[in-house]
Amino acid sequence: MKKPIIAFKNFTFKYRSQTEPSLKNINLTIHEGEKVLIVGPSGSGKSTLAHCINGLVPFSYKGDITGSLTIKSRETKELDLFSLSKMVGTVMQDPDGQFIGLTVGEDIAFALENEAVASELMKERVERVAQLVNMDSYLEASIHHLSGGQKQRVSLGGVMVDDVDILLFDEPLANLDPATGKYSISLIDQIHEESNKTIVMIEHRLEDVLYRKVDRIIVISDGEIVSDTSPDELFSTSVLAENSIREPLYVRAMKYAGCRIHAKMKPAHPETIEINKKKLHDWYKSLPNQTPSLESKPVLEVDHVTFAYDTGKTAIQDMSFTIYQGEMVSIVGQNGAGKSTISKIIVGFEKVQNGTILFKGEDITSDSIHQRSERIGLVMQNPNQMISKHLIYDEVALGLVKRGIEANVIKERVEKTLRICGLYPFRNWPISALSFGQKKRVTIASILVLEPEVLILDEPTAGQDFRHYTEIMDFLEVLNKRGITIIMITHDMHLMLEYTPRAIAIAQGRKIADDTAVNVLTNQTVIDASNLKVTSLFGLAVRAEIADPREFVARFIAYDREMRTWQ
Repeated sequence: MKKPIIAFKNFTFKYRSQTEPSLKNINLTIHEGEKVLIVGPSGSGKSTLAHCINGLVPFSYKGDITGSLTIKSRETKELDLFSLSKMVGTVMQDPDGQFIGLTVGEDIAFALENEAVASELMKERVERVAQLVNMDSYLEASIHHLSGGQKQRVSLGGVMVDDVDILLFDEPLANLDPATGKYSISLIDQIHEESNKTIVMIEHRLEDVLYRKVDRIIVISDGEIVSDTSPDELFSTSVLAENSIREPLYVRAMKYAGCRIHAKMKPAHPETIEINKKKLHDWYKSLPNQTPSLESKPVLEVDHVTFAYDTGKTAIQDMSFTIYQGEMVSIVGQNGAGKSTISKIIVGFEKVQNGTILFKGEDITSDSIHQRSERIGLVMQNPNQMISKHLIYDEVALGLVKRGIEANVIKERVEKTLRICGLYPFRNWPISALSFGQKKRVTIASILVLEPEVLILDEPTAGQDFRHYTEIMDFLEVLNKRGITIIMITHDMHLMLEYTPRAIAIAQGRKIADDTAVNVLTNQTVIDASNLKVTSLFGLAVRAEIADPREFVARFIAYDREMRTWQ
């Protein structure tokens, strides 16, 4: 029997600024060498639990503790933050907030430099760790020129070089494309197998994490542990749905079809799960066909656009596409493919070398950023690049204030938007007190409140739990039905399937597909080039021998959305 390495006993924690505890009577033991996944809706307490493990609670975030938390049999409240950092290494959701060095090698070496490790030994350990995280060929590269997946690997190297016993991952997939996410999960699994370190992960993308085996899934809701069991046992219950956590879509489809899910079916393994073909066929046949909507007038046209950065690297190559009035479209592709660059070109942050941008048939290629902002809004991927005010309310109101809107109208529109984005209770909070996901909602709110004609969102749902994801996307749908055209740059294949009938796939600065989301996510050539992955729904339909697996996916998505609307 392996020894306990993390042990909560009757543990309760309340932040000093709050009246109710964030964690309530937690009893949880994690053993040496285990790989554990922690899930729960936003505000459930899972981040606070992680902060207790790595020492940010109570040493950085003050509050009242009752009960016991031991790590390696040592009571954490009797240790200090430095001592805990030698036992627990944290890879944060936002890697930019974790970097110290200017290059990959400098950043990985930082902990060793603090300990005055001899230079030869330091070099040897840095190279060994860089090899382990597959960044050994980037040691001289600038941190700021790396992709999201590469940055995450550097963060992992920076904590592993200290040879900690516990690795804590805070939403490791939040900013990664599906294929890079699969690679990251494989890398974490490889490190777990080779080093036998204890792995604790917090992640919303449950189905993606389970690309590799985890020992247990711990579900937290309202500060309490509501489930602590194996993935197969968990999927045979309704715990995930009851706590606003997205079930894998193939599991949801089987439940809709009336298939009884039990642990012996191995429901956490889509490639081998036992399926009832007859029930899936009967259910599929009972659903109506999905017909594509008709196109309307063009609102935005990108016409043979080419763009290169000052480094000489061509980021966008002869790209053309048309967005129609009232559409919801997703732009997808691997990290670094040019998705964010094309959005910056559209809003005027970058100037094209060749080609034109048209808005409702009018050439806006030479228009200023301010002129374009009257028609097109952009919510950037990193919220820290957009925020300029101290308080949430002031940040969301800023654009309306700058436009000279009357105070009573500002108040009405800001409060309405804050409610929709789940931020109204925090409206007078300082933004510095928010999580990365909450900051993301603030930046979305600050643009939505302006009601632009075209809205571009770069990874709008990254770091959001299923409930807030649904709230934001449902709100965007309401805006869309009022005539606002919405373009989403996303790695979230669920979002593509559920909300954007059409998807544009980009690879290495070129458009490689412009088709329905279902067709894009079932085209292996496009999937490979764009770092996407085949949806598990398609795999389920193939295994069930459905004649048209793509239509199965389309009908499921329509039915699922209808069911969730009724709920």
